[in-house]
Amino acid sequence: MTAYAEQQAGRERPPAPDAEGGAAPPQGAPDGQPEQPDEPQEAHAARRELIEHAPEFILGASAAFGGSLVGGSQHGVSGGQVAGDVFMGGKTEHHHHGPAGPRHASGEIPRAELDRLAAVFAESGSFAPALERLSRERVVVLTGAHSTGRRAAALMLLHRVGVRSVRALDPDVSPAAIPDQITGAHGHVLCELALSRGRPLREHHVLAARERLRERDGYLVVTAERTAALHGVGTERWEPPQAVDILYNHLGHLLGRSGADEVSGLDVVRDFLAHDHRPQELAAFAERLADFHRGGVSLDELAGFSRATVERQVRQWFDDAATGLRDKAFLISLAVFDQAPYTLAAELGDRLFAELQLTETPQETARIPVFGSSPAERLRLARARGYEENEATEWGPVPQLMAEYEDPRTARVLLEEVWTGQPSARPALVRWIKQLAADPRPVVRTRAAACTALLATADLPSAMAQLIDGWATTRAFAPRLIAANALTLAHLLGVPAVPRILAQWCTDRHYARRWTAIRGYALLAPLSPDQASAALDALAGRARSDASSDYEQGQLAQSAALLLAAGDRAEMLGSLAALGRQESPAIRSFVLSSFVTACTHTDEDGVLAWFAAEGVRNPDGIRDLATLWRLGLNDRTHTRATLDALRSWLYEAERHPETEFALATLLPQLVASGEDLSRLSHLLRTAPGERGGPPPEAAGRLLTVLTSPSPRS
Repeated sequence: MTAYAEQQAGRERPPAPDAEGGAAPPQGAPDGQPEQPDEPQEAHAARRELIEHAPEFILGASAAFGGSLVGGSQHGVSGGQVAGDVFMGGKTEHHHHGPAGPRHASGEIPRAELDRLAAVFAESGSFAPALERLSRERVVVLTGAHSTGRRAAALMLLHRVGVRSVRALDPDVSPAAIPDQITGAHGHVLCELALSRGRPLREHHVLAARERLRERDGYLVVTAERTAALHGVGTERWEPPQAVDILYNHLGHLLGRSGADEVSGLDVVRDFLAHDHRPQELAAFAERLADFHRGGVSLDELAGFSRATVERQVRQWFDDAATGLRDKAFLISLAVFDQAPYTLAAELGDRLFAELQLTETPQETARIPVFGSSPAERLRLARARGYEENEATEWGPVPQLMAEYEDPRTARVLLEEVWTGQPSARPALVRWIKQLAADPRPVVRTRAAACTALLATADLPSAMAQLIDGWATTRAFAPRLIAANALTLAHLLGVPAVPRILAQWCTDRHYARRWTAIRGYALLAPLSPDQASAALDALAGRARSDASSDYEQGQLAQSAALLLAAGDRAEMLGSLAALGRQESPAIRSFVLSSFVTACTHTDEDGVLAWFAAEGVRNPDGIRDLATLWRLGLNDRTHTRATLDALRSWLYEAERHPETEFALATLLPQLVASGEDLSRLSHLLRTAPGERGGPPPEAAGRLLTVLTSPSPRS
């Protein structure tokens, strides 16, 4: 049983219906609220955590699939190979049973293929050193990453030393038998030589091959992975050319230099090159560009080619039988933890592997290798990169090895393919996401919500039924927050039903769904300001309800407070002030609690920061802000909290001159009676120092402004 399932199994049955006919909180807690196994995270902190840990493809520009030319260097750009087999990801395991046979297949590479390759091949900086070594030593071992054009480079190295015929040797040949494969041909290429710890390529193997090559006046290029078993063998490391050079060479061959120059300037070409693409993909795109130049395809079809290459790559990963189940689990986990610590993707990928194995072979116990491939090898398989970066934690920045797909669209495409194209994986995926949701680490829980949001874009009913609604109706606060996070991120991803879901749940008969909707509004509106007005209407509507408890009123106020950090602040203050002038005590309490909560937070997106920067020059904003402050100061229930919030503004005025100027503009507007003047004067005269320090000097200056006989506007 998973951790999440164990947590659910130990909980009581759903509460009995409440007065509205829905599930009610269990009895025994103050105000009829549920006896929660945890405490709810404050709405402001929950929003900050969501923004901190949500993936870039949701909150950032990489969420757009149309492609954009991004600044900075491109990582993992590959190139060089345009003919023959292309390794598109996935690991091939070579199993050797007994001694190798004495005969190995080999064949001559057609001359036409060599000529076509020579016409389009782009050299990189690593080509010249390899060519010099081949000319001098007659044999070179070329190592590099998958799909970076090693085979093409090997053939062109032989071409540049002047060979007229090239034979391709069997990659399963034993290293000791390589000299026997060298025939009368002038050139030989041995691509992807099958090596292992038990069968490495040693120095004496290379020396023996070199002797045979000198006897036959031949040359040999061997290609292998960077991690291949090479003992005492000198190698040349292959680094691919730039993608733009590969593409231009292909275009020049197809269209001539003038045609290549013409199409190279298209925006769609720049967008395509902004993402990582393998040589075969670049060659195919050049063919499509040539078709466009000749009028054979439209610009829209051309623009869709880049995403299509990502989709083909993802499908190939899942269709490739040589890619093991554990590797596929890692690919999925990396999609969820893209731009997060590599260790999370690896650790939690193994948990997913166990769940997938349970689905695939339920009669077998899941076996996870304790030691295995290096991070570099796993990232190469995934067409991803690792980089050092500080991770934000509650203890401050911590350096981590982060991991991300080279193409930022891969994560989203891959998760969509798993959810809609691989339905047999759904049960394991759902169990795994529930495990992530129960994890104590904030980044893991947030990524569980982000993954669920992405699945909702592809199949909302299934995501709601299997994940979101289950979280939203639990007694514990933490799963409900994940449901609210998932709905918020789903809206940012373009799921149109989210506002309707929140509006319905805000008046739902089940108290937990109401809590989820209330928190959802708090998270959604600051990230999607166009929803702020509708969110305020929905929250105020629930606050009017006689069935709304004191606890729920507090949650409503926390959420509404965050609306003042969304959209047009002056408009939101005006709406809140209008609500505050209503006669309903419940609405007035809701408005004042919301306003005071918002003013207590003096961070950069709070009410004070807006007022000091912009609102002080907005007469309507000053009027509405003053109205709300006066309502709070004259309401017995909220006077103390209002004075505390105003005191926090005073401390900010001590630190920032622009804030002091804003308060000097505002304070006179708060005086409508002698009692108001007395209360505010007392606040300024008796304000203690912050954290035991001396009294704020700004208080004296503001007191002078407040008591000045100059007319007030």
